Amino acid sequence: MVKKADGASNFRSGTVVIVGRPNVGKSTLLNRLIGVKLSIVSRRAQTTRHRILGVHTDSRAQIAFVDTPGFQLEHASPLNRTMNRTVTSALLDVDAVMLVVEADKLTKQDEKIISMLSETVPVVAVVNKIDKLKDRTALLPFIETLRTAYPFAEFVPVSAEKGTGVEDLIDAIVNYLPVGDPVYEADTITDRPERFLAAEIVREKLFQFLGEELPYGTTVEIERFEHEGPLRRINATVIVSKAAHKAMVIGAKGSKLKVIGTRARKDMEQLFGGKVFLEVWVRVKQGWADDARSLRSLGYS
Repeated sequence: MVKKADGASNFRSGTVVIVGRPNVGKSTLLNRLIGVKLSIVSRRAQTTRHRILGVHTDSRAQIAFVDTPGFQLEHASPLNRTMNRTVTSALLDVDAVMLVVEADKLTKQDEKIISMLSETVPVVAVVNKIDKLKDRTALLPFIETLRTAYPFAEFVPVSAEKGTGVEDLIDAIVNYLPVGDPVYEADTITDRPERFLAAEIVREKLFQFLGEELPYGTTVEIERFEHEGPLRRINATVIVSKAAHKAMVIGAKGSKLKVIGTRARKDMEQLFGGKVFLEVWVRVKQGWADDARSLRSLGYS
């Protein structure tokens, strides 16, 4: 049995899905809400490819936040279609929705996602990146534009990067959750296994150290994940779709792969709270991102 944080009869518990177009800061926001770097981030769009659940528990409520891939309209590849299905399925059976938009920037992609929202579930408009606004007076007219686009339950300006407004957002979301018992233990932060998180950490380092050079058809598979007392032995394979990309990931005399592995190991040790022995390899698997069977075998569903 999971105990309430304070034993109060009005404790609230529910699921909130985070949606938005690519690169609006959904993953950065999730990490702020949870207080742990759980969802990987980069400047490049479509960094998040999977549904990521992060659990926030305090004395009032337990909120299961579900981060989703950015909804993609421009490229109809099998991988993008799979990620779009993740978004649409995540909108089902939730207690509230957080639509993240970029301050003073409403695009056709935003409007497409707004058209998918159900008016039977409260939707909070999270206006992110307010720290990037050159003129803060533009915020109120932008909120009025959002108000005419959809009957949002509330508007909360935030800066996920700086942490501004995040506590206000939690306060707002709690009001839309039903009274009920917590589902997860108070110290739970996610339902994802360490094996999955390890793959995501390696993938994040690929984004960080290859930047725009990183081929879109790149993913990470954990071949081995074993505990030896407090030590974790992990073998990760970077999968690329073309032979020419393998050398790009490895770098001159293995330099690029070495720094990717070193930084990934440090992040794993911090997240898992123990020593990690990590080996990273690169393998070519042509056409994996365009093949439904390969996508399923690599955890895309």
